[in-house]
Parts: sequence; structure tokens; C-alpha cells
Amino acid sequence: MIVAFDFDGTLVDSYTVIEEAFRRALEKHFPWLPLKGFWAKILTKIELYFERPRFGKHRGKVKQPFFFRWKFFKSWFEERAKLSKPIDDSKEVLKKLREEGHKVISFSAEDFVNGMKEYRLKISGFYELFDDVIVFGTEISPCEAIQIVRERYGDDVFIWVDDKPWRFIGRGDENTEYVWYYFPPTAKFVNEKILEQIHHLHVIQDLWSIFDVIERIKKERKSK
Repeated sequence: MIVAFDFDGTLVDSYTVIEEAFRRALEKHFPWLPLKGFWAKILTKIELYFERPRFGKHRGKVKQPFFFRWKFFKSWFEERAKLSKPIDDSKEVLKKLREEGHKVISFSAEDFVNGMKEYRLKISGFYELFDDVIVFGTEISPCEAIQIVRERYGDDVFIWVDDKPWRFIGRGDENTEYVWYYFPPTAKFVNEKILEQIHHLHVIQDLWSIFDVIERIKKERKSK
């Protein structure tokens, strides 16, 4: 099977470190600014606001907002990468999946700074754990990213794991299975209206449960 993982909120906890990353970036670029802790809190609230479903669907290609070209935001992403921690033995889960013969793909959105997602994957030690890395959002749309998966790996079952299930809506094909990884900081934005639109949906609260999902999918598809 093809197992594709989102990064932030799925393989690493990069949300609880947002505020500290902003504080460090402010220290670097605006050492004269008073109340850096206060401004870091404000910037964190703004960032978390844009994590909501209405902003995070990535319907197509997204242009880089002009303010993300500022060196401050590049530093923020870099500090966020340094502070992020793996979730649920995520590295061991990826290794085990590959040992069992599955194709394991990093499948996530760009961070509005070109090349930043790959940089963060590398600095966190995840990059080499994947068979492939596909980043959508700026150069390619999510639907085009799925098409790339199909072109490279055929029509095998494609298991998409993400903490933001609204990204699943209207994407994939009959051989796509969707796994919502329940991550509290983003789970609060999920509601029944979102979940009702997703077929072949599986819900897990720890990454090791992906192996249970795989076995369930095998049994369900074998019985059809």
C-alpha cells in the first residue's frame, strides 16, 4: 500500500512551539522591541486563526503572501523546525511501514516560503525516512499531487494520513482511504459536517494504530 503522511500535527508537534519560535525570531530581528513575549502571543493567535478549515483547504495553487518574503518569517519557520518534536514515535512508525513493504510518502503543504517544508523535513531528521516527498500548495495543487502519486506508484490503495480532515474533501479516488489523526490543537476545528463529507474515513489517536487501519482495509477490500 501507499501510505502518505502530513507533517505538522501528524508526525511532529509544531503547534505548541509556535509562540516560542516567534519570540526567538523577534529577538533575532527586532532586539530593540519591548514586550517581545506579548507580541509573540499576538502573532501566535493570528497564526492559529489561519489554521481553521476555511483557510486550510488548499483548493489549488496558493501564491506566497508578500509578507512571508520577509526574513523574519523565514527565521520563524527555522526556529519552529528546531523546536518541533516527533509525535508518537513517528520515526519508528515510518521505518516499520517501510520494513513491511509499504511505500511511505511525505505529503504536505508548502509553508509559504519556497523550499521550507523540505528544509524542515531535513533538519528534523524525517526526510530520509520517506520513499518520496511531495509538497503541494505553491507549485502544484493537492489534486495534482495525488495525480503524481498515481503516476509514480499506480492504483494501489492510497492511505492519506492528516490531522486536518477537511483537506480530504473532494479529493482522491475509489482506492483512497482517509485517516484522520486526532491532534487536539487542530481537532477543535473539526465538526460533523466536515466528517460526513468523507467516505472511507478512519480515525486514530496514536500513529501506531495505522497498522490496525491497514489490516482493517485489507479485510474490508478482500470481502468485497
